[in-house]
Amino acid sequence: MKKVTMQDIADSLGVSRVTVWKVLNNKEGVSSRLSNQVISKAQELGYLKNEHIESTSIKNDNSQKKISVVISRPESSVFWINIIHAVARELDKYNINLVYTYLPPTYEEGYSLPDILKQNSDIDGILIMNVYDKKLLEMINGLKISKVYLDIVSQFSIEKTTGDLVLLEGKSAIRKITNHLIENGKSKIGFIGDINYALTNKKRYEGYLEAMKENKLNIDQQFCLTKEIGIYSYYEEISSFLNNLEELPEAFVCASDFIANFLMRYFVENNINVPKDIAISGYDGNNEYSMIAGKLTTVEVETDYLGKRLADQLIYRIENPDSPVAITNIYSEVIWGESTNF
Repeated sequence: MKKVTMQDIADSLGVSRVTVWKVLNNKEGVSSRLSNQVISKAQELGYLKNEHIESTSIKNDNSQKKISVVISRPESSVFWINIIHAVARELDKYNINLVYTYLPPTYEEGYSLPDILKQNSDIDGILIMNVYDKKLLEMINGLKISKVYLDIVSQFSIEKTTGDLVLLEGKSAIRKITNHLIENGKSKIGFIGDINYALTNKKRYEGYLEAMKENKLNIDQQFCLTKEIGIYSYYEEISSFLNNLEELPEAFVCASDFIANFLMRYFVENNINVPKDIAISGYDGNNEYSMIAGKLTTVEVETDYLGKRLADQLIYRIENPDSPVAITNIYSEVIWGESTNF
């Protein structure tokens, strides 16, 4: 009897030999539906031995897997949506389903996590992003399920996390931006960003502080807005802060482009020129804000890469539940814009 070859399998399905080779060697680039057809045909023709079937049926097994993105504030910006889409694309390569689970922005007495996250649900792992309430994070942290966090609140103990943590490293990038401002003769520099809202905000503030101290410059707290800022009252609170200053500093370093956008709006409305009268910078490389898009000195975040990295980390955590908890810092490049062009 003639030995069955990969070409025989390919011919019977009307696909290329390369496609069959990818499937039988668990390589990426073939849809789960076609992969299953190839595996079935290989079994039917007797190409696969019984002991080989299990190792080549990973995509069949993964069809049972389901991951949830746990997120607060469903009206989140394009920045977050792009990350989630990148996560979904990566999971689709492994035929893993993605669902959404929404939490409120803040915890209220008596609140209980959705049933889908509780024991005996069909969720294999969760990815937590844009959840910045300590109590909610503590509730999630107690779940007996594989998990990966994208950032956490500053007061949440890293040592107590029961899942992997991915952080956008901002300390060195913000230090670099602040040093650039100082090298260009700016000494009165402020910082705006709620440092208790997110650990990444706190680290960015530390980068600002380091640069100021290294250059032996006074850190004038009147120019720093680091307290809690209401989720839905950013512009009002930032405007009030600026209105109450006796004088403006020479530059503001912002914890995010979201904040820098509100500063730019205020300056435009008050006929203050950027960067002639004052310089500003952000973080995220977010192009959805028209006032600052393409003009702001910021730190680029590659959302496609970030989403892929988060998905891959969660898959690893699911497959290796007893491995040590990992903390990953993702470094990004500074994008120099007109807002600090002197």
